[in-house]
Amino acid sequence: MGEIRSAREIAMEKVAKLGEPTDEERWQWKYVPEGEKLAVRYLKQDLSLVIELGKYDDKVVKYVKEGIGRILINNITLPKDEPAKKNNRKVMDGLKNLKSDKVAVENVYSKIRHIFSHYLEQGAEQRKQAYEQLKAEFETKLKQAMEQQLGLFAGVRIDVEKHPQFRDEWRRITSQLDSQYLQLLNEYRQELLSIA
Repeated sequence: MGEIRSAREIAMEKVAKLGEPTDEERWQWKYVPEGEKLAVRYLKQDLSLVIELGKYDDKVVKYVKEGIGRILINNITLPKDEPAKKNNRKVMDGLKNLKSDKVAVENVYSKIRHIFSHYLEQGAEQRKQAYEQLKAEFETKLKQAMEQQLGLFAGVRIDVEKHPQFRDEWRRITSQLDSQYLQLLNEYRQELLSIA
């Protein structure tokens, strides 16, 4: 029979086989999170990524950029309101400064702008129509339910927009309508991640 070893002994044996981490691995572990923090500061404050990147040694700058890129790309969102539009502009400006292949970045941005334009125009019209349709259906159902429970209840105006079930259903529909845009946006985010 073989020797019985503890889980700790087995784990320590596996760690020993891995060997010492390379300089690149250490730099990645240290500087990618620093880049992520820098990206968060960039989004909250008015600072220049170019100046901030100049403070790092050439050997580690690519890891800082990687961290910044991850955070900025994840912050590209559908332009649902003015703050989201403003944030997207800032994110896209920051990414353009970060990436060396400006043409490839601009090509992806062109696709993203097309999605945003469609979302704001045709998407807004779709959401408006869906909202009005849901509201009409909900009003009809509520009136029928009230008539069944309370008898004839003519002349009473029902504000369905304040009804919790209406709000829940609207959130579900909105999420469903937005999902097609988000799917494309996620594909373009992946493209941006792969650009040097």
